[in-house]
Formats: sequence, C-alpha cells, structure tokens
Amino acid sequence: MKQYDVIIIGAGAAGLFCAAQLGQNGLSVLLLDNGKKIGRKILMSGGGYCNFTNLDVSPNHYLCQNRHFVKSALSRYTNWDFIALVASYGIAYHEKELGQLFCDESSQQIVDLLQAECEKGKVDIQLRQAVLSIEKFTNDKSANFFQVQTACDSFQTENLVIATGGLSMPGLGASPLGYKIAEQFDIPIVPIRASLVPFTWKEFDKPFAALSGISLPVSVTNREKTFVNQMLFTHRGLSGPAILQISNYWDMGETVEIDLLPSESIYDILQELRQSSPKLQLKTVLSRHFPKKLVELWFEQKQLEDKAIAQLSKANMDFLVNFIHHWQFLPNGTEGYRTAEVTMGGVDTNYISSKTMEVKNTQGLYFIGEVLDVTGWLGGYNFQWAWSSAYACAMGIAERKR
Repeated sequence: MKQYDVIIIGAGAAGLFCAAQLGQNGLSVLLLDNGKKIGRKILMSGGGYCNFTNLDVSPNHYLCQNRHFVKSALSRYTNWDFIALVASYGIAYHEKELGQLFCDESSQQIVDLLQAECEKGKVDIQLRQAVLSIEKFTNDKSANFFQVQTACDSFQTENLVIATGGLSMPGLGASPLGYKIAEQFDIPIVPIRASLVPFTWKEFDKPFAALSGISLPVSVTNREKTFVNQMLFTHRGLSGPAILQISNYWDMGETVEIDLLPSESIYDILQELRQSSPKLQLKTVLSRHFPKKLVELWFEQKQLEDKAIAQLSKANMDFLVNFIHHWQFLPNGTEGYRTAEVTMGGVDTNYISSKTMEVKNTQGLYFIGEVLDVTGWLGGYNFQWAWSSAYACAMGIAERKR
C-alpha cells in the first residue's frame, strides 16, 4: 500500500495550490481527482481569462456564519502574494473593473502556473481516481492515519486534505463528496445552495425574455445589501454582475428593488425638459436613457403610456419615479447549480481551525476552499480564498512535520 505524508482530494484551485506548497516544503504529496484534467473550473472562469484575485480583499467581502473565520488565512497569504507569484511567471494581467484582475491571454496560464508549482514540489497527481471510501485508523504505535480507497488503488497518509469544492457547475465534475466526508467525521454542514447565480422569471415577467442579451447599469438592493453594476436580461431571467452579487444575500420569496437609472433622477430629467422641450414625447425621452428594445417593450406591454412631457401629471411623475427607480422584482428562483459560480454554505467552520484549516476534533483532517462555509463576492474573492486557505493548511501541516 502506497504511503504519503499528505493526500489531497480535489485538483481544483485550492487543492493544486496546497499540494504545491506542501511539496515545496519537502513533503510527499498525492493529489487525487476524479476528472480527466486538473483545474477544470479555473479554465472556464472569468470567460476563459480567470479572475484570479482582486486588488481590494478584506474579510468584508466574504459570507460565513463564523464571520471572523476568514481573517487569519487572508492575512497569512494575501492577494499581493498571489499577484507576485503570477508576475514571477511573466503572466500579463489587467484590471477589468472594481479591482478584478484577469489574465491577458487565457485561464490556462493559471493552470500552467499551478502545475509548474506542483512539479517543483514533486507532487504525484493522479487523475480519474474516484474515491470510494476513507477510513481512519490508529496503528500499533498509537499514530493516527487515513486509508483512502479508490477504484484503482489504496493509499495511506497521516494528513488528509479535502479540497473537493461545492456543487456548482456539475458539468465540470462537481460532487457532494466533501460534504459526505465531513458528515462521516461528525462535522455539521451549513445548508448549501447555489449562489452567485442568475434569477429566473415568474410567468408574468416572461415578456422580458425578448430582451435577452441587453444589459444596462443598475443598482439592486435587498434588505441587507446594495450593489451597483451591470444587469443582463436573459431568456430565463436576470443576470449580470449586479444580480449575481445580490444573489449571495437573497432568500427564496424575497423581492429585490432595482434602480434602472442609478446615476440620474428621472424626475429631474423630466422637470428640466418641461421647461426646455415640453412637446417631447415620453417615449423619445426614455429612449435616450435606456436600451431602445426595453423602452419599446414597456409601451407594447402598456406598462407606460406615451404622451408629451408637458402633459405629465403629478401622479404620472410619481409613477415614473417608482417605475424607473424602484422596480420591485420578485424572482421565481435561481438557475441553480448548473450556472452558479459558487456553492454557499458547506462545512461548518466552527469545527475548523481558522489558522490551519484542521478539523478541531480529528487530527490530520483538513478542509480548504469552496467546500467550507465561506463564500466570496463576485470579483476574484473565491479564488483568493482558495489560495489563502490552501496556504494556511499547507503551512500548518509543514510546521507540524518539522
């Protein structure tokens, strides 16, 4: 039976980075994954350019029931540390918006970086290895070890790292394995759900599906947060950065308020035109500030009535202010894990050391990355959590081995 200092399950961002750090610290490392290639989610992230971190990273950009949990790992391996690593490989990158950093060429560059880092550490990467079972034993010398059984082989280790991710994007091999392992060792799971995910239409909103592909800047608000960014109409509902961000804070049955003109006041615009161009038609004015197809739909659906600006009553003006700045949108639901960028919830961090990612009551067992109850905002924060939690885990194991 093959023995390693560390076995890591999951060859995604967290698993690869943790393996590289451990290997470069002189430990023998086995990295197992059930897929055909490493870093599958990295490859398709950021539209194929990988939003690998953000210029502004703080604990406030993360959701976790244990709100202080992320602080230690984020401070031990920062966004600037990973940016320096990217730069050391000569990978050109750019800031898209709001501090989001993307590769200039391809997400493949980040996967290649991680693979090269693993090669430096002589990491044994074995793909198409579905894990069938995990057992924990104590040998004759009272030392604890784990036995990992796959369809092809059996392995032993004193340190087992679970980096299996969540359920988002099942087409890329997502599975509940990490949650099942946690439950096997009596670690609770904070209820999981799809997040950073588009909303879907209720039946009465489905005419908006005709606007698929149209986007506009909005401010979207619920009882907790407000995000200002682009909103995208799709065949199935609403998407775009503003919607994905608010989905982290949205609960089923909750209405969100959308300001369709966040940088201006429709009331002020119309009042000014009453003086300068009173004969202008409302439809003409709105077409100057919104996508033409959206304006046409409003009038086709008889949500608005066209008339000259001078003819707008106070009631008309009040209605327009609410219509434009306070759209009450009630989602039917979300598109689910199929298109979700992350899984919210996961392994309860109250049972995990925030310094090393080790399970508090099971020596040698660690959880890192998305499988934990840590969810970052859109914008590179979830990748940064992968790097930071992986590094904290690797350093914890390496320090114990010294």
